[in-house]
Amino acid sequence: MLQISQEKELRKNPFGYDIEQLKEVALRIRRDILTMLPEAGSGHTGGPLSAADFGTALFFNEMVYDPKNPKWPDRDMWFFSFGHVTPVHYSLLAEAGFFPKRDLLKFRKLDGHLQGHPSCLDSPGIEVSSGSLGQGLSIAVGAALGSRIDKHPRRVYCLMSDGEQQEGSIWEAAMSAAHYKVDNLCGLIDFNNAQIDGKVENIMGIEPLYDKYKAFGWHAIDIDGHNYRQILDALAEAKTVKGKPTVILCRTYMGKGVSFMEDDYRWHGKPPKKEEAEKALIELGTTYQEWYQHLLNH
Repeated sequence: MLQISQEKELRKNPFGYDIEQLKEVALRIRRDILTMLPEAGSGHTGGPLSAADFGTALFFNEMVYDPKNPKWPDRDMWFFSFGHVTPVHYSLLAEAGFFPKRDLLKFRKLDGHLQGHPSCLDSPGIEVSSGSLGQGLSIAVGAALGSRIDKHPRRVYCLMSDGEQQEGSIWEAAMSAAHYKVDNLCGLIDFNNAQIDGKVENIMGIEPLYDKYKAFGWHAIDIDGHNYRQILDALAEAKTVKGKPTVILCRTYMGKGVSFMEDDYRWHGKPPKKEEAEKALIELGTTYQEWYQHLLNH
């Protein structure tokens, strides 16, 4: 366990990028997503694109970890409770150096290690296998409680979807987290108001979500999930909160960054065809072949 004198020196994000650098990384992440998906021929597009900005802020400014030593005992922990957004999760891990970026081209392929839903047995940087919605917050509460028992300074982050808030297990975990005052836990919700069958509000409305988490004893913050200043300020605020967990509602747009995908729930669970990916990547300042080659060389 870290000594207090070592904590400030050792426990810091390995990148510490500023906002302009974060924007550059997020652009690469979106390009990765739109290149790996048509290669796989299956997978989710809309959620990975909407989560790219706050995911980038977490990995390249906020969280403490060592990509060369994924099981470093003094790391922060993160859990993608909505496990199906692996394109953004894997791209973030590759960008950070957990494995080569060329591995992204083997997404969902038998000769690769990047399954459609994350497997902790196959890929470095995955804390727990996931995919069944509603389970991640319970796991994160357990990790946060265990860390507190160990008197460990780590923080625990749980990334969730808005549709996932329809799961009863989320609210059992939320109640537990507040009861045990796990203030080392921070949840982030990708609030893009879209799920596979339509708008969240039409399938099973979850609003007023901010008020619900407050009523369950959480500190709640409501932000624009594509605004880096708001994202970084919310993460900083969460670290100051004592005696209760924090949830950050990241208001986002499904398919963010691609004009013909934005705010369209039909892109939740389907990959772009190569010609669609080409059109999207041109909007993002590159081409399919150019970015495919970029991944191949890294």
